[in-house]
Amino acid sequence: MTPPAAENVHKDNPLLGMGCAVAAFFLFAVMNVFAKKLAVNHSVIEIAFYRNIIAIWPFLFLIFVMGKREIMTIKTSPRTIVVRSVLGTISLALTFGAFAMMPMADATAFLFTSSLLIPALGFFFLGEKVGAQRWGAVLVGFMGVLIMLQPDGQINMAGAGVALAAACMHATLQIILRSLGKTESPETVTFYFVFIGTFVALIPMPLVYVQPTWNEVPYIIGLGITGVVAQVLISNAYKYAPAAIVTVFNYSGIIWATLFGWYFWDEFPTQTILTGAAVVIASNIFIVWRENRLAKRNQAVVQEADPL
Repeated sequence: MTPPAAENVHKDNPLLGMGCAVAAFFLFAVMNVFAKKLAVNHSVIEIAFYRNIIAIWPFLFLIFVMGKREIMTIKTSPRTIVVRSVLGTISLALTFGAFAMMPMADATAFLFTSSLLIPALGFFFLGEKVGAQRWGAVLVGFMGVLIMLQPDGQINMAGAGVALAAACMHATLQIILRSLGKTESPETVTFYFVFIGTFVALIPMPLVYVQPTWNEVPYIIGLGITGVVAQVLISNAYKYAPAAIVTVFNYSGIIWATLFGWYFWDEFPTQTILTGAAVVIASNIFIVWRENRLAKRNQAVVQEADPL
């Protein structure tokens, strides 16, 4: 007979985790399609508001109908939760702005640079050790960024600046989430992000609001639904599969962005963008591989020191 406690033991399911990761990054790309379509007539602040106001409803259902009040409980740092929520809303608006100003594949390629900034931010703000090989990979990755920024007249430099600003915000949020993840549940962090973010985006709404047409309503609903479902899927991906595996699937985003950009806007990335993106992605994959290898080595050392 199986002990009751054993029934609740979590077990990894890499195939399920990888499936969730693929679906999540696909839906994030679909969300950006909706945002890009709405950006023709609406401010990115307005789009961020729509995304958050729709995303909040599943949480309100869980809290007030299903009785999961623990989602509202902040265990350690309300101030950090608020900062993360405000920065997250700004990051969302910048991301939508990048997709509005650039072809989807171009914006996606520049957003990949956020992973290159995380080791540096972790070193300076969290005191994490960063070896020579990881620093080298970061430098090579930024060479890829310089390749994409070549002034050949085929790239929107203002859009590239917005995309790089969004990438910096993404990296900063990842560092904050590392700290919050030690004490707060993902559901709590996400709930306050969309809840506080709704009010942050609401403040300038009187200045930027444009009445949506009936044709745009499906885009607004799709924007919120794809964002929520993608967030649930990515949480489950990290639950069932190692982070090193899930992170690699992030780069499938360039495939979806290229296909959607070609289908809806007749966009296709230039050879310069493809070359630079390949360098950035290769550098990121090396960093993920290196971190995974070090984690396994440290785990082996711990097991040898304490075999019981």
